[in-house]
Amino acid sequence: MKRGLQGNEQEDGGGTSGGCQKTLKRSRKQRRENDLEEEGARWECLPQEILLHIFQYLPLLDRAYASQVCRGWNQAFHMPELWRCFEFELNQPASSYLKATHPDLIKQIIKRHSNHLQYVSFKVDSSRESAEAACDILSQLVNCSLKTLGLISTARPSFMELPKSHFISALTVVFVNSKSLSSLKIDDTPVDDPSLKVLVANNSDTLKLLKMSSCPHVSPAGILCVADQCHGLRELALNYHLLSDELLIALSSEKHVHLDHLRIDVVSENPGQQFHTIKKSSWDAMVRHSPKFNLVMYFFLYEDEFGPFFRDEIPVTHLYFGRSVSKDVLGRVGLTCPRLVELVVCANGLRPLDEELIRIAQRCTQLSAIGLGECEVSCSAFVEFVKMCGDRLTQLSIMEEVLVPDHRYGLDDIHWEVSKHLGRVWFPDMMPTW
Repeated sequence: MKRGLQGNEQEDGGGTSGGCQKTLKRSRKQRRENDLEEEGARWECLPQEILLHIFQYLPLLDRAYASQVCRGWNQAFHMPELWRCFEFELNQPASSYLKATHPDLIKQIIKRHSNHLQYVSFKVDSSRESAEAACDILSQLVNCSLKTLGLISTARPSFMELPKSHFISALTVVFVNSKSLSSLKIDDTPVDDPSLKVLVANNSDTLKLLKMSSCPHVSPAGILCVADQCHGLRELALNYHLLSDELLIALSSEKHVHLDHLRIDVVSENPGQQFHTIKKSSWDAMVRHSPKFNLVMYFFLYEDEFGPFFRDEIPVTHLYFGRSVSKDVLGRVGLTCPRLVELVVCANGLRPLDEELIRIAQRCTQLSAIGLGECEVSCSAFVEFVKMCGDRLTQLSIMEEVLVPDHRYGLDDIHWEVSKHLGRVWFPDMMPTW
């Protein structure tokens, strides 16, 4: 009996012990499940403002995936604040390796968020199909109130391949309905004078930035209409053929705010093209009205087309030569550009630019950045140039091939001399070997 009882007791005791262990395991598991449920509940119940802050850091695709987690996150995905800024990427798989915004997402944006969009850009490849898709989206933004709009072609021709009427009708939808545009970038597009008048009629009080280089259907009269009415303009970018004395005088009137940036692209469409001259008095009026404005000029001309330029003083601050430029032109730069801050020369002939560089250092007392490509400068002249303006040079990009050794300095020791006058370690740029 004892043995039996002991056996039963052992059996019962073992069973009790096993039951307790199972109960403990179940209770631990239940606690873990409860903790997970509570944790999930906490995530689900995050305040909207915190979810908004988190979603703003997520790429669009990750944000879309997160919106499928629960109803609360899906609601956060559609918060208006997340759709104020959007870039439509429109690329054709056959002509671009870049990803495109999914068509279903575009439909959803137009349906639910067109009235929330404020800062919008369209990035398209070179295909006509992508440009047409951009115009189709623009024509549907009838409830929009855009503040900025940018049409960006990653490669030509894109928008220029479209029928002008189709492009203009789509763009006019935005011009008419927004009424608060402050920034507009429409380079390389068939925008024309009548459409600019629509822009001015609806957004003259708010427009501050206008970039419209390479717009062949716009005339000097069209851009003058913008300058006459949009008194808040602070930045303007256009081709040289749109620049006129009348435009500069209009931008210099008392009604206008001070201009910050004026960018002019001087591009030759055909060899031997003739360019008009801007009067010095017009530039002087501009400087008096906006004494701190930056005049950025990009030249892409053939050598025989520089005749009208750098004959009189011009208030250019940033000067870029994209093609080979002669010693004569660079010599005139030193005489006529006292406000020059940055100079970049892509190429020059085989004659050293010693005198021209020294003259620029002497006359251009605000010069702080210079870059020389396929040019030649003796090492002694380059050291002298750095001595004259080294204390203010913040950017000095000179290819090693530019520097010609002479009796005073060789390539092995010039960087020590230049570094001494710059007050920092400097080496010439090296041509990549791959």
